[in-house]
Amino acid sequence: MRVIVWIFALFIGFNVYGQGERPLIREGNKQYKENKYTDAETSYRKALNKNSKSLEASFNIGNSLYKQGKYEDAAKQFTSIADSVKNNKEVLFKSYYNLGNSYFKANKLQESANAYKNALRNNPTDMDAKFNLSLVNNMLKQQQNKDKNKDNKDNKDNKDDKNKDKQNKDNKDNKDNKNNKDNKNDQQNKDQQKQDQNKQQQGGNKPQQQPQQNQISSEDAKRILDAVKNDEKAVQQKIQEQKAKEEKEKAQRSGQPEKNW
Repeated sequence: MRVIVWIFALFIGFNVYGQGERPLIREGNKQYKENKYTDAETSYRKALNKNSKSLEASFNIGNSLYKQGKYEDAAKQFTSIADSVKNNKEVLFKSYYNLGNSYFKANKLQESANAYKNALRNNPTDMDAKFNLSLVNNMLKQQQNKDKNKDNKDNKDNKDDKNKDKQNKDNKDNKDNKNNKDNKNDQQNKDQQKQDQNKQQQGGNKPQQQPQQNQISSEDAKRILDAVKNDEKAVQQKIQEQKAKEEKEKAQRSGQPEKNW
């Protein structure tokens, strides 16, 4: 938690006492202590307008922005201060330290770690900067492990999805092949059933036709019977006539008179 608490220790005042900006800086400091950070920023900017080289006004503007939660703007302010100071290690250390805090709050961990490293280059013995750098490095390591695990999980999920898609495709192909085979068997069964039905129909028609050929109506039967009887009478008639003829011839030969039938 030193990343947040120790920023108050960096609310510094520089020994730059311009007559124009000093009352405005004091007003800004008062507002800052009263948690009126927006008003404090306004006062510090007015002081900076009076003296554009006022490091105290510039530094405290950065602190006011930080307290308002404008971490990106605060980082730009502290970066500007660090770029403008070349040989003042104290100002460089404090600018980079607060820059590290601002990046940390903006969730830019790598930038925060770099800022703390620059702070330690200008003050290698500061324990707060060391603590914050260690904290951020641990968070970066955890984030990297998390990203690595996520990548591994994504790769595994992608592999599982591919295997699942392949399995689904194989199952679909097997199902299609089975359906095609079943359809073929069904068609063959239908064809066989149709052939059997045709055979049954053909075989069943013959017995039905045969009785129809042999069957006669009662009228035809009567006519046939009458014809037979007539034929029989005709035969008997012929027999009688032949017999009478023979008797007549016999009588003639014997001289007996013809018998009157």
